[in-house]
Amino acid sequence: MDLWKLGFFISISISLTQAIASSDLSSSYFEGGYFGFENPEQKNTTSSRRQSSVPSSSPSLNCGAWDNDCSEQILALAKRPETVEWLKGLRRRIHENPELAFEEVETSRLIREELDLMEVNYRFPMAETGLRASIGTGGPPFVAIRADMDALPIQEAVEWEHKSKVAGKMHACGHDAHVAMLIGAAKILKCREHHLKGTVILLFQPAEEAGNGAKRMIEYGALENVEAIFAIHVSHEHPTGVIGSRPGPLLAGCGFFRAVISGKEGRAGNPHHSVDPILAASAAVISLQNIVSREANPLDSQVVSVASFNGGGNLDMIPETVVLGGTFRAFSNTSFYQLRQRIEEVIVEQVSVYRCSATVEFFEKEHRFYPPTVNDEQMYNHVRKVAIDLVGPKNFKVVPPMMGAEDFSFYSEVIPAAFFYIGVRNETLGSIHTGHSPYFMIDEDVLPIGAAAHAAIAERYLNEHG
Repeated sequence: MDLWKLGFFISISISLTQAIASSDLSSSYFEGGYFGFENPEQKNTTSSRRQSSVPSSSPSLNCGAWDNDCSEQILALAKRPETVEWLKGLRRRIHENPELAFEEVETSRLIREELDLMEVNYRFPMAETGLRASIGTGGPPFVAIRADMDALPIQEAVEWEHKSKVAGKMHACGHDAHVAMLIGAAKILKCREHHLKGTVILLFQPAEEAGNGAKRMIEYGALENVEAIFAIHVSHEHPTGVIGSRPGPLLAGCGFFRAVISGKEGRAGNPHHSVDPILAASAAVISLQNIVSREANPLDSQVVSVASFNGGGNLDMIPETVVLGGTFRAFSNTSFYQLRQRIEEVIVEQVSVYRCSATVEFFEKEHRFYPPTVNDEQMYNHVRKVAIDLVGPKNFKVVPPMMGAEDFSFYSEVIPAAFFYIGVRNETLGSIHTGHSPYFMIDEDVLPIGAAAHAAIAERYLNEHG
């Protein structure tokens, strides 16, 4: 063969190789799928069949017996530069358009558009704006990974290019990142679908923030056939990429109460003509503190906090009523419901000493009780193994229990579950503020690690239980 012909064929071969190599996970992911796009298929319960933008995965290990190389493959997919930019783009679009509990219409639409591009099937709607997607064989075992979607009624104080565009609303707890990570996991899992020895269920849940969206999702069948579930939450307590969890109780059960103490109105200068509800309510507040300090086991952490006290604004009148309210927390259901009982008893009985009466409300009709979040020991160990493979043993931490609450607890009451944290703390960026702060922000370098953690936890679970 002539040398110029040989050179021509070599050149063509190199060009084809480069073209195939460039056809990776991220092709066409910024096309279509933006806030405000009308999707005529939104009432469908499964995804429409557009041409898939997820190509076959590059040559990889069989992962018949899971080892560190399998985890490294998943992390490498998540950390491709184009995938990282896509994840950041998703998170920023969600951050700019925050939506409160059960109002996550555009967020849900964005998720469905991305799943449609991947040709991932899903059921929608669930709990109004939620959805349940599935990837894998379609048969057992079924394992679930979950992300919450809702924002908070907070005015963002962080000045940056992608600041919230909605006055008084902000993703101040990282749910925008949670959604981006779970969509990223879907992308990885779809690429590796031929490795899955069962089915991964991806739950995009509305209304975690005081809306009990998890409970509603369960009522809609979110856990149908599912035998284990996992979820991730960003944390400013740990440096970016550090993963933490613990077996057993992780987050407290949480409830709220509101008491109305009734007396008799009268002039402050003639208190003997009144029945003073302020005095009665004050005595009740003091007595409530004794529930934990004198009735609870010191080794069983509990909290009763009065957070509001309102007796009116007239400085020359003893009011007819006083309204006080607060929260209570405990790490076991037994302690939690004991607190509820004692709060009512103490308030009603204590104010009667001062000739007043009281009614106590616990918002049970609004479903504002969160049970404790308890990690199953085997599921915790599964998270620990995966985390150590992904980020190394020095970057996995056993964390202490926290008095915060999460409606993921409703899932953990039904099936074995594990909830874990992933760090976003980066002092250089200013990512140091706690959740629910108007200054809350995250280090976006966490996004591919979170996506890989979701995907590896699910795939490895199926590998070991399938």
